[in-house]
Amino acid sequence: METRDTESTLNEQGATSFEQILPAHSAAIYREFQAGRVIVRDVWDNNRSELRANPLYNLLYNHLSHFRTFYEHLGSDLVFNETGAFFFLKESSDDESEEHDENAFRVQVVLLLIGRYFARSGRDLDYLGRPEAGLNEQDLANLGADEEYQDILRAARFEKGLSEALDYLEKRNLLFRSGAGRYFLSSAGSYFLHQLVQEYEQS
Repeated sequence: METRDTESTLNEQGATSFEQILPAHSAAIYREFQAGRVIVRDVWDNNRSELRANPLYNLLYNHLSHFRTFYEHLGSDLVFNETGAFFFLKESSDDESEEHDENAFRVQVVLLLIGRYFARSGRDLDYLGRPEAGLNEQDLANLGADEEYQDILRAARFEKGLSEALDYLEKRNLLFRSGAGRYFLSSAGSYFLHQLVQEYEQS
């Protein structure tokens, strides 16, 4: 009898959890993760030229327990990074796929390259995460003309150079295009860059 009561309670909890979330919203979150994106708190609105709150982030934040359990059943860990204000999926198994490792490596290469260039130009890395600052047309021209940087990008399999590398970050919500020839890092991109710099300084 106790077992039946327990099962009944669990079923009721599960039903309540799922009833609170529209399938379309859950599917939208799933598509973002399947596309290899992080879900950041603020996204760039091209029409208004400003950062706006991301409803998918708010949904995850407000129903964190539900989504953690949901993705656990799919073999993934839903990770919430409070410092960078973003969510991402991580494989539960210890042996992460080669594809995941390569994606992480390519992201690191582009972020470090951008960070290195920006620091060499005498600017604080924090400005890379500001829509009104970030990379401008002159920066892109300088990066694109630098043979060393192009060699590094080619080694990371960005055959088309800087434009392909920036697209790669943008598709993952690590970078936003804030206008013609202007880019800035999202909160997630800034977080990962600062982590990489710390690791580099400590090594």
